[in-house]
Amino acid sequence: MWEAIWHYEFLRNAFFAGVLLGFAAPLLGVFIVVRRLSLIADALSHVTLAGIAAGLLLGKTATAAAGWNPLYIGMSFSVLGSLFIEKLRTVYRHYEELAIPIILSAGIGLGVILISIANGFTTDLFSYLFGSVSAVSRTDVWTVLAVALAVALVIAVFYKELFLLSFDEEYARVSGVRVKLIHFLFILLVALVIAASMRIVGVLLISSLMTLPVAASIRVAKSFRQAIAFSVLFGELAVIAGLWAAYELDWAPGGTIVMTAVVLLLLVLGWKRRRR
Repeated sequence: MWEAIWHYEFLRNAFFAGVLLGFAAPLLGVFIVVRRLSLIADALSHVTLAGIAAGLLLGKTATAAAGWNPLYIGMSFSVLGSLFIEKLRTVYRHYEELAIPIILSAGIGLGVILISIANGFTTDLFSYLFGSVSAVSRTDVWTVLAVALAVALVIAVFYKELFLLSFDEEYARVSGVRVKLIHFLFILLVALVIAASMRIVGVLLISSLMTLPVAASIRVAKSFRQAIAFSVLFGELAVIAGLWAAYELDWAPGGTIVMTAVVLLLLVLGWKRRRR
């Protein structure tokens, strides 16, 4: 695979985009897991799927939309979904957890309707669902790079605020943290990472890349910073080893990356069990 990367542009694109996602997804995933918001990735991924289906449908039925990139339509839907989640959290102030399943249900329903209008799954839609190495373009790589840099910048600048918000929201509010702003930035980044990840692991599998490396890291980490470091490490291992195995065995890259992350988690659990 390593020689082929330098000979084929689509493999280079997939590799670099995958490495960037292996960094950004688990980095956000640590805060998602600690805040018990694991379902938010699934909710926004289904909203993104609806956006992709809408983009593909518009490209076929509207001449003016023929050149539109479905990736950006899906990203727009994902961002809108994150805004609606924030709005619903304020509407259901005492039942904030309801916001996520409401948006999840809406995303699934809208996606199914749009797919049925388009007469079922198309090849393009299938690649967004489960990932397709050959479909990753240079534009996709630049998009993922921009999102990864945004994630790194926001977490570096607002690390203290995100840390306080993750463990004690009331204390964070009393301490002067602008809770609504920080939470909005956080959920916006989650939406962007999910949308940017579709070409590599697929919209239905991205939540796994956000949670499985974190699940492995919290079994070996002794501090929150260590959990972040190990999450990124396991995420990168899953992506690189998964892409290599997918290339050598001619398997679907998204599923292979996720199963590699599962194997890493099982190895960590087994190692911890033996050390007892």
